[in-house]
Amino acid sequence: MKKIKVGMLGYSFMGRAHSNAYNQMPKFFYPPPAEPVKEIVCGRTKENVNSFAKQFGWNQVETDWKKMIDSDKIDLFDNSGPNNMHLEPNIAAAEEGINIFCEKPLARNLEEAEKMATAVRKNDVKAMCAFNYRRVPAIQLAKKLIDEGYIGDIYHWRAVYLQDWITDPDFPLVWRLRQDVAGSGPHGDLNAHIVDLSQYLLGGIKEVIGMEKTFIKERPLPSGAGVGLGDHTASEERKMGKVTVDDAVLFLAKFNNGALGSFEATRFATGRRNYNCFEINGSKGSIVWNLERMNELEFYSSEDPAFAQGFRTINVTEGIHPYVNKWWPSGHIIGWEHTFTHEVYDFFNAIAKDLEIHPNFDDAVKVQRVLEHVKDSIKSNSWKSC
Repeated sequence: MKKIKVGMLGYSFMGRAHSNAYNQMPKFFYPPPAEPVKEIVCGRTKENVNSFAKQFGWNQVETDWKKMIDSDKIDLFDNSGPNNMHLEPNIAAAEEGINIFCEKPLARNLEEAEKMATAVRKNDVKAMCAFNYRRVPAIQLAKKLIDEGYIGDIYHWRAVYLQDWITDPDFPLVWRLRQDVAGSGPHGDLNAHIVDLSQYLLGGIKEVIGMEKTFIKERPLPSGAGVGLGDHTASEERKMGKVTVDDAVLFLAKFNNGALGSFEATRFATGRRNYNCFEINGSKGSIVWNLERMNELEFYSSEDPAFAQGFRTINVTEGIHPYVNKWWPSGHIIGWEHTFTHEVYDFFNAIAKDLEIHPNFDDAVKVQRVLEHVKDSIKSNSWKSC
């Protein structure tokens, strides 16, 4: 069996999710298309990286990503670092002929995204952007219902991604609130997800217009470096720093297929922990999906007999649904972590069999282009073509 040696940058939130996926994939998708070898994990703080490596079973640790990529010891570069650490390491990996698995958003801006996509094409490596919600079985079922005409011509896309983890004004200025590191706030972090889902399910976006708001302008500096969602403690000195990203972005869109769309991303939706939800309305039916009930898909068909019409809730846990037969019996639900296992399986299968993989970096560029044109529309207060 082919072995793929992985080098991963980052050991916080996404590093844990990806490490768990490498551990689980060969056990549940057995026999795996290729065996992941967790060769090197890289991070700034050696003590923390050592602890993480021991916990998740990585063979070696490194504190310099350049040494990891130049080591000739890895076949796949997993970039789970913050957004400002995507451009240079990804291009370096591509130039070394190393395949790349990168967290979303691909970049802080469109220019960076295009540079990475160009490097991947030039060096003929496989590169996947981790829009993990494509790998939810219910999303796969939604795609099937749309592609096979069950909801007819699409009229509306209506999506929100709502969180509330920074509503407290004393929450510290972590890296996700700094433009130099993150690029943007929930626009890049959350709208990126629902833009990708919309383009996966409906196709491309033609025009956009948006608005944004930063509700809390200054926050206390964090006690540490402010990298990762785990660093939530303000410094004792209570020094303040400027928030340089959006707290909320809403925008309207016109799709190439004629559908109208709305998108909303915020971290100020009090009570909403991770509410990623969309509704699609068509000439023959509608679909509703909510991440917090990720195993369910609501489906309405106008072709049902009149006495039985109404939204039905499909429990997407049958063995005929994508990925599900690798897990548990019908009705035994899966969770958020499993989407990463599905990503790893699909990517390793693409590498082992030399298949095309999506979402690739070109797909991620399309998302970044929409995000950037939304920002341009806010500045000009006018519709912008994508």
